[in-house]
Amino acid sequence: MLTPAFWWKRKGIAALLLAPIGLLYGAVTARRMHRPGGAEPPLPLVCVGNFVAGGAGKTPTAIALAHSARSVGLDPCFLTRGHGGRLKGPLLVNIDRHTAAEVGDEALLLARVAPTVVSRRRADAFSLLKATGTDLCIMDDGFQNPSVKKTFSFVVVDGAVGVGNGLPLPAGPLRAPLRRQMLLADAIIVYGDSKNGQRIVRTAARAGKPVFRAALVANAAPADPRRRLYAFAGIGRPEKFFRSLEDEGYRLAARRAFPDHYPYRFQDLAHLLDEADMLDAVPVTTEKDAVRLPRGIVGSNWSRDRVAVFGVHTRFSEEHAVGSLLLDIRRRWMARHFS
Repeated sequence: MLTPAFWWKRKGIAALLLAPIGLLYGAVTARRMHRPGGAEPPLPLVCVGNFVAGGAGKTPTAIALAHSARSVGLDPCFLTRGHGGRLKGPLLVNIDRHTAAEVGDEALLLARVAPTVVSRRRADAFSLLKATGTDLCIMDDGFQNPSVKKTFSFVVVDGAVGVGNGLPLPAGPLRAPLRRQMLLADAIIVYGDSKNGQRIVRTAARAGKPVFRAALVANAAPADPRRRLYAFAGIGRPEKFFRSLEDEGYRLAARRAFPDHYPYRFQDLAHLLDEADMLDAVPVTTEKDAVRLPRGIVGSNWSRDRVAVFGVHTRFSEEHAVGSLLLDIRRRWMARHFS
C-alpha cells in the first residue's frame, strides 16, 4: 500500500484517532528492539536502517557505504531480507539467474556491487556470509530486528520529511517512539538540509549521536531535457522520485504512484507505455522499479527497453570520515574477538 499522506503532515483527525493504537504498537516494537541477545555474526555487521516505514534511501546508502569501505581497503558484502521476493533463502544472489520476483529488487541492486546474501531469517545467513571471504557485512534494513547482534547501526533520515508527524504506526510513520529508537542508533545519516532534517540533527546531537550529511546525485540524464517525462514509481515515497526529476529541470507530463515493491505485470507495462505515447512523453522510472518490470514483447511497442531509468547514487559530505569510521568498526571488532 501507499504510505498515507497524513503521516507526513501535522497531526490531523486521522492521526489523532489512530494515536492510541500507535502508542501500543510503538511500545511493543520498542520493547522488542531493546530485547537482549541476538545471534553473533561471523564478521562485523553494519546495519543500515531507518526510524520510519517507507523509503528513506537505505539501499543507495548501503551501496555508498560499500564503496567507502573499499576505499579504505575493506572487502564488503551485503545481507538483506529480500523484501518482495518469494525465496526465503539463505542464498547467494546471482544477478544472471535470479529475478526480482525471487529475491526482491533491492537484492539485485546490491548484488551488482558486492556479494549479496538473501535470508528471511538473517541468522541463517551466517555460514554463507563467512563463505564469501569478505571482512565486513552491510545489512540493508533490520534496525528494529533484534535477532542478530549489530556491530554498528547507521539510521538514514530523509531530511525532506524527517519523521513526519512524529507518531508510531499506524497513526504516523515511526516504527517505535523516536527517543527509544535513537538510543540504539550509533550514527545518523541525513539527506538534505530542510527544517525537518534539522530537527533530527538537533535530536541526535542531544542524544550524543554523530551525524553525517548525504545527498542523492543523479547518475546520468534519463532523457532529452526538452522532452516531457511520464514518471512512475513503486517505492516507499514515489513523490520523492518525482521531485528529484523536477529538481533536475525536467517537466513531468504525468505522475503514477504504485505501492512499494509493486510487482509490475505485462498489462501494467503496456498501459504505462500507451499512456506515455498519448502524452508524447518519455516513460521513466527508478532503478528499483526497472528490475521489476516484465520484459514485455521485445521489439514491439510494449517492451521495457522503452522505459528510461533515472539512477541516483549517494554522496557523503564527509566521505573520508565515513571510510575511517568503517575501518575503525572493523578494527574494534577484530580486537574484541581475537585479542
